[in-house]
Amino acid sequence: MRTRTTTATTGLVAALATMLILGGCTAPGGERQGSGTAPATASAPAPGGGSFDGPRPQDQNLLAWTGDPNDAGHVTAQSAAGVGGRVTLVRIVLRERITWSNIWLGLAGIDPNAQLANCYLGVYDAGGALVGTTEDISPQLMTDAIAKPFALSKPFTAAPGTYFIALLLNGNWATNGLTLKATGAGISVNAGLAPPQLRYSTVLTGQTSLPRTVNLAEQSTSTINTGWASQWYAVS
Repeated sequence: MRTRTTTATTGLVAALATMLILGGCTAPGGERQGSGTAPATASAPAPGGGSFDGPRPQDQNLLAWTGDPNDAGHVTAQSAAGVGGRVTLVRIVLRERITWSNIWLGLAGIDPNAQLANCYLGVYDAGGALVGTTEDISPQLMTDAIAKPFALSKPFTAAPGTYFIALLLNGNWATNGLTLKATGAGISVNAGLAPPQLRYSTVLTGQTSLPRTVNLAEQSTSTINTGWASQWYAVS
């Protein structure tokens, strides 16, 4: 009986060993042993479900902007003779469809003795057609040197694409009194660009209201290059 028991046990151990070799041994944690293959490691998801792309207009309840207002620390100042009656254009690119109701302007300083009239903000599309304009903003340029919204007379639906924010100033003011927030880009603001896609430019002279159309091929940098450049704007 002892011989038969030993033989049976030996056979059972051999059979189990064969099964382990053929199937591979699995450790309690689920890792297969003896296969020579390291377990796969899953990549950890980025915190918050995505990468950080920097400040966005929506972070400040805005829809679009020409740049982070935190970078708009410079001041642009021009004489009435230099920019009065000229239409200043600042390009802005929309990435999504929005309802455009306001243009935000960074007003850095005011001239309490200024005499302003026929001052407007507006929006031209990529073809040079006026698609939105404010009423005369002269009174608002005399108070509260802060970033503030100027309402369009009629909001409009803006499809993704290129637009130009237009500023028209008229009257008399102290050159270093009425000033706007801007970046320090200066003459480099149009690097790599040419009409009709200049980022900062002027068109026309002697205007007392924003014309219904402008010829963007006539964009000029002569006034921009003297220091009247890189004004900060936003959209809401």
